[in-house]
Amino acid sequence: MEYPRPIPLIGDKTSAKARSSKVDGWRFREDELRSFYQILHARRDVRRFRPDDFPDEMLHRILDAAHSAPSVGHSQPWRFIVVKNEETRARAAQLAAKERLLQANKLDEIKRRKMLDLQLEGIAEAPVGIVVCCDRRVNNEQVLGRATYFDADLWSCACAIENLWLAARAEGLGLGWVTLFQHDELSELLSIPEGVANFGWLCLGWPDERNVSPGLERLGWSEKLDLKSTVLYENWENSEVSATSLIPAATGRQITDVRDSADAMLYVPGSLGLLDKTLDRLSYYGSDPDCPAVLVLVGCDHPVVIHGVSAYDPCVTREVFEAALSKESIGAVMADLAGAEVLLVDAGIRGEELPGTKMARASGPRGDLLQDDALDPNDAREIFNKGVLVAKELILRSKVVLLGDLGIGNTTVAASVAGILLGLTGEQCVGSGASGDYAMTKSKASLVDNIKSRITGEMGDQLALSLDPFVVMAKAGGADIAFMSGLIFGFAGENGVIILDGYLTSVAALLAARIDSLVAAHLVASHRSKEPAHKLILDELGLEPLFDFRLRAGEGIGATLSWQMLRTGLAARQRTAKVKEQ
Repeated sequence: MEYPRPIPLIGDKTSAKARSSKVDGWRFREDELRSFYQILHARRDVRRFRPDDFPDEMLHRILDAAHSAPSVGHSQPWRFIVVKNEETRARAAQLAAKERLLQANKLDEIKRRKMLDLQLEGIAEAPVGIVVCCDRRVNNEQVLGRATYFDADLWSCACAIENLWLAARAEGLGLGWVTLFQHDELSELLSIPEGVANFGWLCLGWPDERNVSPGLERLGWSEKLDLKSTVLYENWENSEVSATSLIPAATGRQITDVRDSADAMLYVPGSLGLLDKTLDRLSYYGSDPDCPAVLVLVGCDHPVVIHGVSAYDPCVTREVFEAALSKESIGAVMADLAGAEVLLVDAGIRGEELPGTKMARASGPRGDLLQDDALDPNDAREIFNKGVLVAKELILRSKVVLLGDLGIGNTTVAASVAGILLGLTGEQCVGSGASGDYAMTKSKASLVDNIKSRITGEMGDQLALSLDPFVVMAKAGGADIAFMSGLIFGFAGENGVIILDGYLTSVAALLAARIDSLVAAHLVASHRSKEPAHKLILDELGLEPLFDFRLRAGEGIGATLSWQMLRTGLAARQRTAKVKEQ
C-alpha cells in the first residue's frame, strides 16, 4: 500500500522523484540569468571615484551580500571594517603611496615608469573604505575543511570580497581593491589584533570612470588570457586519464538510484545514520537480504609466538580450526545463524593439511619477524594471487564476503605491519590481545619496535611509509595477510563487498588499498576492536565501524554480527511502505 509523502514544514520540500523529473528545476529564468552574467562581466576594478555619499541602506545590502558568501565549514571568518573618517583614509592613502614607490623600484625601468603612470588607488577620494579581515584565532581542527586545507578561511574571505564586488556593481557603485600595503602597517592603522589577517583596502563609491574593459588591459599593462589556455581537463598535463585501475567504483547513477529508492520509502532517508550509509554502499553493488554471504576464515600459525606474545599455546589455532570445520566453533556457529556459508583457508596451520579447506601455505621458509622475514617475496606474491583467484570463484555465488582470521600471535603480526604502514611505535599499535596481561603487552610493544627497526633500518618512518605493499607483506606479514589482501583486492575487482572483522583483516585491507585506493570503496568495517591502532587503520581507509563492543575474539564474529544487522536493514528497506507523490 502507498501512503502520502510526509512533507517537512521547513527546509527542502522536494522529493527525489520531483528532482529527477526536472533536474534543472533550480535554474533561474533566462532574463534573470542574462542580468546575472551581465553584472558579472561588467565588474571592474575602479580607481577614480566621485566624493558623493550613497545611502546607508545600499551599503547594508552590499555588506549583506558579502556576508552571504560561502565559507568552509560555515565558519564565516570574515569581519568588515567600514572606514568613512577622512583622516584615516588619508593615512591609508599615504601608506599606499609609499608602498607604490617601493614596489615600482623592484621593476625594470620600462615597467617602473609605466607603473608610476598608473593610478592604482582612490583611497582618499572614495567616501567609504572597507577592509575585509579574516579572524584566524580559532583552532583550525575544529572547523570542517581546515584541518586539511589550513588556508581555507582565507579563501572564504576572498569569496566574500567577490560577492561584495558584484553587489556593488549591481548597485552602480565602483569598487577598487588596493593591496599596496605592508600587512602589519595597515593592521596597526586600524588596530587589527594579532591573529587577524587583512586583505588590503576596498575603495567604495560612485565611480568617476565607466570602463568597458579592465583598466590594466586597456592601458597595455597585460592582456587577458584566452579561456582555453586556462582550462585543463582531468589532470595538469591536460590529457585523458587512462583507466588503469582494476577496481570498479560506484557510478554517480548507481549512487543516485539507491538514494532515490530510499527517498520513496515511508521513513526519513538517512535517519538510520551509519546503518543507512552502509546499506547504501551494499546496494550500490547489488546486495540484497537474500544475497548469500560467505565467511572466509583464514587460519595461520605464526613463528613470532616463540617470543612469548600470547597467553595461549599455539596448538589452540588448530583446535579451533578443526572445530570450525565441524561447524562447532563460535565463529562458525554465528556464521550459520547469520545465514552465511563458511569457507576455511589454511594459510599455515601446524600439522597435516586438513580436508575440506583451501590451501594457501607458504612453500618457502617462514621467519619470526625479529630475526627473519615472515615470507619469501615470491611466496608473498603467489599467496596474494591465490587470494585473487578465490575471490573470482566466490563472486559467482555471493556479492558479500565476511572476512575473519584465526591464529595465535596474529595481533603481533598485525601490529608490526600497522607500525610500518602508519609510522607508529609499538606502544601505539599493541593492545593486550586475547587475555594478555600488562607485562606481556609491554613486551609485545618492545618486540614490535625491534621488528620495525630491523625492517625499516635507517629509512625512517617517512621513507618506510612508501614501502611496496608486497615488501611489507613478505617482511612483516605472513601467509594469512598475503592471502586476505589478495582476496580483498580480487573481490573488490569483481564489484563485491567485503565486511572486515578485526585488526588483522583491516591491516590486510590497508595493504590491498595501498595497491589500489579504490579497494576501500568496497569495504565495510564491522567493528572497532580493543587494539589501539585498529581505529587508526580504519581512519586511514576512511571507514567508520558499525559498532564498538570491545571485541577481541577474531573468527569473523564481528563481521557476522554486522551481516545479521545489515541483512535486517536490507530486508526492512524492501518491506517498508512506499509513498506516493501528491
